[in-house]
Amino acid sequence: QVQLVESGGGLVQPGGSLRLSCAASESIFSMNVMSWYRQAPGNQRELVATITSGGTTVYGDSVKGRFTISRDNAKNTVNLQMNSLKPEDTAVYSCYAIRRGLPYWGKGTLVTVSS
Repeated sequence: QVQLVESGGGLVQPGGSLRLSCAASESIFSMNVMSWYRQAPGNQRELVATITSGGTTVYGDSVKGRFTISRDNAKNTVNLQMNSLKPEDTAVYSCYAIRRGLPYWGKGTLVTVSS
């Protein structure tokens, strides 16, 4: 059973930055895909960013050019650098991974963008 633990959420003003981290309980070398999703109140969950084991990245249209996903294989973490944050980025951000065909989710971390 893979455990994913997110950290780094909090309150930030519009235009600010935050860095989220997802720590995996096992080596992320075994994770074919690692992603960040988010869900705002009343909205459906949406893909924020994905990174494959080969380093290919995919971003949701609403965050392109502002967010960057990266993998740190030595620390078994996947990070999400979020810049130029907007109030509409407010949501619970959750880490997701696929390992040997099975999906795993973290519990999420709340990001609030407000003045």
